[in-house]
Amino acid sequence: MSTVDWELLRDTAVKAAGHAYCPYSGLQVGSAAVCDDGRIVTGCNVENASYGLGLCAECTMAGQLRLTGGGRFVAVTCRSGTGELLMPCGRCRQVLYELGGPDCLLDTPRGILPMSEVLPDAFGPDQLPEPPA
Repeated sequence: MSTVDWELLRDTAVKAAGHAYCPYSGLQVGSAAVCDDGRIVTGCNVENASYGLGLCAECTMAGQLRLTGGGRFVAVTCRSGTGELLMPCGRCRQVLYELGGPDCLLDTPRGILPMSEVLPDAFGPDQLPEPPA
């Protein structure tokens, strides 16, 4: 993919944030990603009364990736319901790395960066042993 329409991706993430279920924190979070086939998938946060069971927007977006045909993330942004840039938490950075790889682009406060810079020395499939025969 040669170019990413970052404004469209950011607007799409803000719209996704509008679907968030966040009665505890009040923070609407939306994520949007361009996939390697050009489609855009989205996610929103889904909180839970037992706090630790809440789902981040990037995790629900990962489910949408798989449900809508699979593939890989190429570019990702996370935004609040008011449009503020939000960085993925550590767990979500790992999810993005798994499904987008080191070259997946992320919208960050320092600009657009590849996951290899956002999550240096990442743990990924290459670190796993071969499964038993």
